[in-house]
Amino acid sequence: MVKNVDELLILQPVVMKQLQTIFEKNRLAHAYIFDGEKGTGKADIMQFFVKLMLCESPNMNVPCETCRNCRRVDSGNHPNIHQLYPDGQFIKIDQVRELMAELKMVGVEEGRKIYVLHHADRLNVASANMILKFLEEPEGEVTAILLTEQIQAVLPTIRSRCQYIKFQKMPRHVLLQQLQEHHVVPALASTVSMLTNEFENALFLANDEQFAHARKTVLKLVEAIQQNVHEAMLVVHEEWLPHFKEKNEIEQALDLLLFAYRDIVSIKANPEAACTYPDRLQFFKEIALHSTYEQLSSQMEAILQARLSLERNMNRALMLEQLMLNLQEGNTFV
Repeated sequence: MVKNVDELLILQPVVMKQLQTIFEKNRLAHAYIFDGEKGTGKADIMQFFVKLMLCESPNMNVPCETCRNCRRVDSGNHPNIHQLYPDGQFIKIDQVRELMAELKMVGVEEGRKIYVLHHADRLNVASANMILKFLEEPEGEVTAILLTEQIQAVLPTIRSRCQYIKFQKMPRHVLLQQLQEHHVVPALASTVSMLTNEFENALFLANDEQFAHARKTVLKLVEAIQQNVHEAMLVVHEEWLPHFKEKNEIEQALDLLLFAYRDIVSIKANPEAACTYPDRLQFFKEIALHSTYEQLSSQMEAILQARLSLERNMNRALMLEQLMLNLQEGNTFV
C-alpha cells in the first residue's frame, strides 16, 4: 500500500526535505541513486518524487494528486515513465537497449522523461556500461532514478554521475506503531523490532508460532541461569538443542539472549528504558539490582564469543555448555 505524504515525512524526514528542496529550487539532476535497506520507503518516495516532477499543479512542493499526470502516475500508465526490473538475476543489456530506444521515440508526450532502475546493483557488466554512457550523455529532459539496497555493488563510475540520496533505517517507534496497528501485542512488537527494521519481515516474525516459541524458550533459559548452572544445562539439553536444530535458528536464539542482557544493562542505567522484552521488566529489574555492570558486560561478551564459536562450526552442545558455565561465572544468584 502506497504511503501518503505525511507518512513519508515521518518515515524519511531528511530525504523528503532534500527532494522537496531540489524541486522548489528547480535544481533537478539528471540522475539519482536512492540507497537504503528494504523497508525504508525507497519505492514509495520514488513514486512521490516522480509524481512531483510531472504534476501539473504542485502545491507547497507536494503533488496535487488530482491532475491527469498524477492519476496516470498512480495507475502506472504515464507514457513518459519507464521502470526496469531484473530479468532473473540481472538487468540485462537487451532490457537497457529497449529502454534507450523507448526514451528516444518520437511521439512520446512532451515534458520530462523518467526511467527507474529497480535493484540497480544487479546491472550486469554490459548493461552497466550502456547505462553509464547514457548517464554521461543525457539527451533533453531525462531523469534517472536508481534504487539499490547494495550501493557497494553499483559501479563507482555510475555512482559518481548520480546525486546520492541515503535512506535511513525506519525509526523504531514507527515500526512499533505499524505492528500494533496490525494487532501485534506490544511485547512481541518490541522484540521483533529489535531483530529487523523491515515491516513485512517483522510482521511475519510476529505471526510465526515458531518464533513465539523461540522467544519463550530463550526467556526460560534466562530464568534458569538465575537459579543455578544445573537448571541452565537442563534447559539447554531438553529445550534449546531439540528446538534450535539449524545454525540460523541458534544464531537467532543467541541474538535474543543477548538482547535480554542488553535489556538488563539498560534497565540498570535507566529503569524507564525501552526494552526488547517489556513483559519481563520486573524480573529484569531484580537481576539488574543484584548485578554489577562488570558482571553483565562479561555475560554479554560470553554470548558474543558463543556466536563466534558457532561461526567456526564448533559442536553446538559443547558451545552451549561452555556458554552456561561462562554466564554462571558472571551470575550473583548462585
